[in-house]
Amino acid sequence: MKSETVEQIQRQLCAKYNADFVPSEPHLKVGIAWNVKEGREPIHGMRIQPAGDTTGWYVWAEAYSDADDFFVPLHVAHTDEWDSKISRYLGLAPGWRFLIAEDYEDVWFDEGLLNR
Repeated sequence: MKSETVEQIQRQLCAKYNADFVPSEPHLKVGIAWNVKEGREPIHGMRIQPAGDTTGWYVWAEAYSDADDFFVPLHVAHTDEWDSKISRYLGLAPGWRFLIAEDYEDVWFDEGLLNR
């Protein structure tokens, strides 16, 4: 991500959407679906309250599934290896969602996520 740090980019995105910045530390985990690594779009992300060694982020592409093995744990430090578009959103606080594709971005607050 060029000369700016990932944190600077995340803070700018949070400011753009008037969202609180809550870092996703590199050693913590996101729940991510394999279809993200396959390059599918659109990519969805939602952040619930973090617990234990997780960030609270769940990220998937295309359609969501309730299957027990839909999400796998991935350290934040490795998200760029799956899709480099994701990391800029991981500073959004719990309750935030994003939906992105190559030339599309939607970011919004979903209060219902705070109760999950």
